[in-house]
Amino acid sequence: MTQGWSARDIPDQSGRTAVVTGANSGIGLLTARELARCGARVLLACRDERRGKEAADRIRYAVRGADVEFAALDLADLSSVREFAAGYRADRLDLLINNAGVMALPYGRTADGFETQFGVNHLGHFALTGLLLPRLLATEGARVVTVSSGLHALADIDMGDLNSERNYRRWIAYGRSKTANLLFVHELARRAAAAGSGLVAAAAHPGYASTNLQTAAARMENRRAAERVMGLANRVVAQSASAGALPTLYAATAPGVRPDSFTGPRLLGWRGAPGPSWRAGWTRDEVAGERLWVASEQLTGVTYAGL
Repeated sequence: MTQGWSARDIPDQSGRTAVVTGANSGIGLLTARELARCGARVLLACRDERRGKEAADRIRYAVRGADVEFAALDLADLSSVREFAAGYRADRLDLLINNAGVMALPYGRTADGFETQFGVNHLGHFALTGLLLPRLLATEGARVVTVSSGLHALADIDMGDLNSERNYRRWIAYGRSKTANLLFVHELARRAAAAGSGLVAAAAHPGYASTNLQTAAARMENRRAAERVMGLANRVVAQSASAGALPTLYAATAPGVRPDSFTGPRLLGWRGAPGPSWRAGWTRDEVAGERLWVASEQLTGVTYAGL
């Protein structure tokens, strides 16, 4: 039962190791804090060193004895992803939380030439998961939780234009990147089951949670009016970032989470305690999942040995 589930229901995480991407603020920071509060060793995988180390300090201040550490990771640069994975020294990895993301940005490209939203939200995490896969497969009960969005419903993936080069519309590109997250989880779960692995691949989304994600694009483009409107909506309509982190924490820690599940707020997918969430049928299309997987391996140069 998920009704009323809260951070108080997180099982003891002592002895477990977690990697949380984008853990310097918002939902990622709160996810990392609660995992640390429950005894996990948490690696904060963040692009900005100063903000990442400040986040680690904030968690240590909030949680006495918290075992947290910053490690540099820029999902917009595959060389950084490879460097992070090569530097991961722990012999186990219980939780990989693919949380970091960007939303509705003006058109841009990653260091490797991919459209930014597709490159960061999907390809960076695809590469990271594949490079850390040996640790995940070697850890009993390991889980990969990828944060998608209810806004995946805006668009199915376009295999003929993965980089949105023909006609870039920022919200459509965002929806496609979030559809890619769900197709990735679906295919990873299918492959893990076929290989006889106990690895659980699940997805979550925060509903409408008040974080800096909503205002980032407007701030980047100096659109002050849009930034104020989004800030007002965050204060009046959105649920708290703490509430928005609960679906991720549930998918990562609750007993009995099923592979390829999609957890979000129970109230219309918008707010409230975590529960099963609606997802578009195209996010379970096995042909599309396989095609995206193969394309992602080719684009990143990362193959999933063992699956």
